This record gives sequence, C-alpha cells and structure tokens, in this order.
Amino acid sequence: MSNIVDPLVGQIATRVRVERELRRWTLVQLAEASGVSRAMISRIENGESSPTAVVLGKLSAAFQLNVSELLALAEQASDRALEGEAVEWRDPDTGYRRRQITTATFPAEVAEIHLPAGARVSYPAAAFAFIRQSIWVLDGHLTFHEGAVVHELDAGDTLELAEPAPCVFHNTTEVECRYAVIVARAARP
Repeated sequence: MSNIVDPLVGQIATRVRVERELRRWTLVQLAEASGVSRAMISRIENGESSPTAVVLGKLSAAFQLNVSELLALAEQASDRALEGEAVEWRDPDTGYRRRQITTATFPAEVAEIHLPAGARVSYPAAAFAFIRQSIWVLDGHLTFHEGAVVHELDAGDTLELAEPAPCVFHNTTEVECRYAVIVARAARP
C-alpha cells in the first residue's frame, strides 16, 4: 500500500467515524446502508485509505448528507481551513480535485472541481437529496449524466439539477475540465 499524502485523510477518517457514531451504527450497519464494504470503511476510519469520490458519494448518501457537506465538515477541522486557507481534496482513484471556496458559515456551498482528462465520477441519487445544485463549467468540456439524460457542457455553460438522480461527471476529452458546483440546502422532510 502506498503512503497517503492527502492532508484531509485524517479529517475525513474522523468525520466518517463521527457521522457513524452519531447514528449509533456499527461498521456493518454503515456497510449495509452505503454499499461500501466493512473492511473499506474500517480502513477509511483508521486513516489507512483515502476514499474515492464514488465511495464518499455512497457514504454521504447513507448519512443523508451530500458529498460537499461531508467534505466541508471534514475540512472544518483542518488547521489550514481554520487559518482561512482553501483546502483541496484529491480522489486517489481518478485524480479528481475538489477545493471548497466558501466557508461553513456561508449560506451556499461553492466548490471548484478539476476533473482530469478521461476521468469519470459517479454518485448515487441519494447523494443529492435535500440539496439544490448548479454546475458551472469554467474550462474544458463536461459530459454530465443526470439519470438517463446526458448534458454536454462547455466553458460558460451552466446546469441546475432537477430531482435527485444518479449522476455521472465524465470528462470525455484529452484535457482537464474545471467546473464549479454551487449547492444550496433544500428542506428536509
């Protein structure tokens, strides 16, 4: 196993454990709710493995949080975030990079995403529950699958997501795609 250099690994590990314990779930219960293996959750909670974007999507959906919210909660504990510096998270599987632009006190979450050439990241519909989300492509081209609907987005294009659906962010080009995700809370039942 390679050494993990992502500065957020420890904060993500702590946040996943905290969210699981807040619900009084065992590792097995979280594994069943998320579809992520108990062994992988254990490695994440122990800081032995950095979760991929897909795994974070499954865990956040089980917690009824969105990925942005789960990462923002983890980032809040970072010394760099406490000093006002933006913290970047990198998906060890795809190279996808995410940097939170706004602080936890701002009423909407804004994140900048760098999606490498050829990278594909998918999230379950539950990862988008209780939020309204807009995507704004800043550079490059993004093929975005919203359920069965496919959107082809170029620099300057925006898209507001409809009802929660399984989503795939796919960079089908040979150059990096950079986009912003703007998330606002929707009412919870």
